[in-house]
Amino acid sequence: MGKSSTTVRFAAVGDLHVTKDSAGKLRGFLAQASDAADALLLCGDLTDYGTAEEAKILADELSAVSVPIVAVLGNHDFETGTPEVVCATLKKAGVRVLDGEACEIEGVGIAGVKGFAGGFGRGSLGAWGEPAIKAFVQEALHEAMKLESALAKLRMRRRIALMHYSPVLSTVQGEPAEILPFLGSSRLEEPLLRYPVDAVFHGHAHRGTIEGQTISGVPVFNVARPLLLRKHPDRPPFRLFEVPREPADEQELVAAK
Repeated sequence: MGKSSTTVRFAAVGDLHVTKDSAGKLRGFLAQASDAADALLLCGDLTDYGTAEEAKILADELSAVSVPIVAVLGNHDFETGTPEVVCATLKKAGVRVLDGEACEIEGVGIAGVKGFAGGFGRGSLGAWGEPAIKAFVQEALHEAMKLESALAKLRMRRRIALMHYSPVLSTVQGEPAEILPFLGSSRLEEPLLRYPVDAVFHGHAHRGTIEGQTISGVPVFNVARPLLLRKHPDRPPFRLFEVPREPADEQELVAAK
């Protein structure tokens, strides 16, 4: 499509769930995403079991992408117990893997974190009772603090939040009610209220809802690939999102503040 002088285009997708049988099966749509956007955003569950073999296949598939790639990991990428192997393989392939860090693409700041579960609103799990419950809640708080730290580092006017778990209930609706608390946490929404962004992208909820919003009205997009394939079978499975491009002189002014 070529670069736009007025917008920065992002293609976002999560839940690729690459297996040992995925070789050659993802390059087509990844190339389409690359052609349509200025950057590709990957929202976790990039592999199915988090193995070195799966990570290598994913890296090979991503060779079809000619634009910058920014990613976060998901729960499946931790299954084998070696998420650092997945990270190292992807970084070697040129992917920026964020875990409480931030980066900049074409003047747009991106803050990334895996996130965690715990429930939403008044149904959020509280840190009370057994040590195991307190540890579970602490993990959610830790991920929220990492997101806040990443957002606080961004000085540009345009910002995006990237995660695997959802920060809002609306985009996981459609999943069985019994598992909703395990698909995200309102604690991830709190930093987004203190540090506003243009959009939030997440995955994880394969049978959720494509679009929702935070309390403050920020759009939240569920870009789990299985969901996109089911809802829009006639389209490539990624979400295209445009952010107004800031003039170069304004980018420099904001960065200097």
